[in-house]
Amino acid sequence: MRAWERPEIISVPGDSSAPWLHDTQTDSLVLAQPLDTARLYVCGITPYDATHIGHANTYLAFDTLQRVWIDAGFRVHYAQNVTDIDDPLLERATATGVDWRDLAQSQVELFRNDMEALGIIPPNDFVAVTEVIDEVAEAVASLQDAGLAYAVPTDDAVAGADGQVAADLYFDIGAAEASTGWTLGDESNLDLVSMVRLFAERGGDPDRAGKRDRLDPLLWKAARAKEPAWESVVGAGRPGWHIECSVIALKELGTDFTVQGGGSDLIFPHHDMSAGHAQALSGHPLAGVYSHTGMVAYRGEKMSKSLGNLVLVSGLRAQNVDPRAIRLALLARHYRTDWEWTAALLDEAVTRLALWSAAFGATAAGTPTSTTNTLDTAPAGTAASIVEALRLALRHDLNTPEALQLIDDAAAGPIDDPDLLNRAVSALLGVAV
Repeated sequence: MRAWERPEIISVPGDSSAPWLHDTQTDSLVLAQPLDTARLYVCGITPYDATHIGHANTYLAFDTLQRVWIDAGFRVHYAQNVTDIDDPLLERATATGVDWRDLAQSQVELFRNDMEALGIIPPNDFVAVTEVIDEVAEAVASLQDAGLAYAVPTDDAVAGADGQVAADLYFDIGAAEASTGWTLGDESNLDLVSMVRLFAERGGDPDRAGKRDRLDPLLWKAARAKEPAWESVVGAGRPGWHIECSVIALKELGTDFTVQGGGSDLIFPHHDMSAGHAQALSGHPLAGVYSHTGMVAYRGEKMSKSLGNLVLVSGLRAQNVDPRAIRLALLARHYRTDWEWTAALLDEAVTRLALWSAAFGATAAGTPTSTTNTLDTAPAGTAASIVEALRLALRHDLNTPEALQLIDDAAAGPIDDPDLLNRAVSALLGVAV
């Protein structure tokens, strides 16, 4: 699937290194140090109600991570899925009278446009679930052959083209834990009561009759009447939610990749289950670091599709809001915090953008006088020392609020090398001033 145009990322004089990033699994800061190429997987959208500010907050966080890696001299291989077949998408298509394929296509295009406008680095591999149906089915068959998947009788399933009626297939958590070294909750660190509650709230079916464990997740949904289905080695049907990301991540990035990212609402069950599926398929952990962004609220409630309290990037753009201001409004809050979007935050970002542009933007930037300074030799108070501090803030768990304050302080006083700050803000914060 086509992604979107990559923004120009200019080089900045000086040296940097890999960042320390909060790891959900260990609840600690760990060094996100690639061996050579940083491999990143971030869960993508289910294409309806795109792109709201919560989406943008997540993808901007991992855009910042990529910029820190790139600045440190690492190559980045980034993969992202699109869940373009799933129950919520089908429900929205039915409710609006739109073909599910047309709904998905239009929303993915809207997402592309919003990401490009915000200057988000695109994935190298932008993969729709409908592009990997065969690979997912083969993975499910492998789990079945290994004794890690089982069938649950399905009364409303319909026959495929071969006349056979398939059953829903589920992942056997108990069998996987006994044979793979993976344990449910390894990543989320949740207790059983919390897992059952979240499983029910986030697409699971803990009370489904015939399951061996209440938390066993669906791998393959057998064909139903009036629902899309694909013929496969495990019968007619379509993928479950978690297995799709396991298969796409393993296909594009391999095992033990550097960072698995997404919103904190994906920690359980999605990322816990995806990690279990991947380890059962490959014999290796999925990722070295599990990183998650906080939730964005609006008018007192978490911004969500189900509540409908969404602020859309496309809506702000239609009001002629500068995408750079949207980006700065998001960067003003630390990526791991839960916070609330307000019009005042956007106003502050517009003001900040104007101040930065006046201080060291294209019209303010003069002839560089200190770009030869290195991290070790930059005099205190110079543009080079500010860039050094900026890099340090971002390497410490992507501390963008501190980074913005550093640039605010620099914009308030005389700057010996506005061009250097201009380059650093563009490369590391993604804001061209």
